[in-house]
Amino acid sequence: MFPQKPEEKKMIYLDHAATTYMDPAVKDAMDPYFSDLFANSSGLYAIGRQAREAIDDARRTVADLLGTQVDTIIFTGGGTESDNMAVFGVALHKKIEQLKQTSAEVKGHIITTKVEHHAVLHPCEELEKQGFDVTYLKPNQEGYVSAAQVKDALREDTLLVSIMYANNEIGTVMPIAEIGREILKWRKEHAGKYPYFHTDACQASGALSLDVEKLHVDLMTINGSKMYGPKGVGMLYKRRGINLKPLIIGGGQEMKMRSGTENVPGIVGFAKALELAQSGREAENIRLRDMRAYFWEQLKAHIPKIRLNGPPLSDETVRLPNNLNISILDIEGEALLLYLDEYGIICSTGSACTSESLDPSHVLLACGLPYEYAHGSLRFTLGKRNTKKDIDYVMNYLPAIVARLREISPVNLSYNPDENKHAQYLQR
Repeated sequence: MFPQKPEEKKMIYLDHAATTYMDPAVKDAMDPYFSDLFANSSGLYAIGRQAREAIDDARRTVADLLGTQVDTIIFTGGGTESDNMAVFGVALHKKIEQLKQTSAEVKGHIITTKVEHHAVLHPCEELEKQGFDVTYLKPNQEGYVSAAQVKDALREDTLLVSIMYANNEIGTVMPIAEIGREILKWRKEHAGKYPYFHTDACQASGALSLDVEKLHVDLMTINGSKMYGPKGVGMLYKRRGINLKPLIIGGGQEMKMRSGTENVPGIVGFAKALELAQSGREAENIRLRDMRAYFWEQLKAHIPKIRLNGPPLSDETVRLPNNLNISILDIEGEALLLYLDEYGIICSTGSACTSESLDPSHVLLACGLPYEYAHGSLRFTLGKRNTKKDIDYVMNYLPAIVARLREISPVNLSYNPDENKHAQYLQR
């Protein structure tokens, strides 16, 4: 039997890697630009100028937080658009350069990883169809790709290296600064401007430093909806001197890199959200790590045949503080997710952008986990409103739901993990 549902259903939201609620301070900052100062920022009249000033102020705020100049910040419609702008923008600009010089086949090389967000992977796959060569670096079992791997993959024709700052599914933090230094060294030794270095920092924006000079990145993606800001707005940092082909052509907004009337309230909200996220991140990181450790100890104590996916929780330098990705054997992750939802517990089985698919996580498969581990995975990502009481609520129901689903699951393997191949994966 499944556990009895509570008389008053609560909502325990544990999917903050998918999206976050809007911080009330962000909403307050945005409100005037919906109804009072609503004008097109290109207008010469007073409220148009006020809208333009709001965008300029937001750009200054973001630039200061990233340690860069205001003309390097391009506001976009979100993380996916920014990733596309970086990957396609670099490749298409180079393609145009080559076509001006020769009529020969256009060639170029891109380096990325097998655990990137699809907003990077799919553009890379599309560019392969257009004649570009792409190297997909394989991570270790914790989802980690080293600077040495990147260095070994660099070639004379490498145009772009795109590696995420922190993984959206298992929370792995990549050695971005170290990779950046290797790329700078390569460019110096080869006296060239390529390869450019792009990182998707959408998941990192609320937990890690975004200082672009210390990270040695040329391009950086950030998304408002991952840091208690508005949906439908993001940004791409583009270092001075980096050449991109614009993907949206029109009125020349955003320094001619992203045409279209600017989303003034969204941009204002984005800047406010980033400011709040960066100012309070160190104290919040400590709180989240403590709560996550408590959650994992409870899970291990009450649910057998369970595995932690990604880096160890004890090393704060290699894993996001709010991420807890687990595999529960003998059941489908999708079935468990749907039953948890009946009790008001909201989590995910992996990437929010692919949750409608029943395919297992490409990230976990790339890390070398067997199919059944990827299919039985759950991702819990904690947020600012969560407390240990939320974890206790989850533990009131999750073990019993798991036990019942295992009884009726067609994928129940009924094995002793100490006597077969699965022992190596469960000992974490």
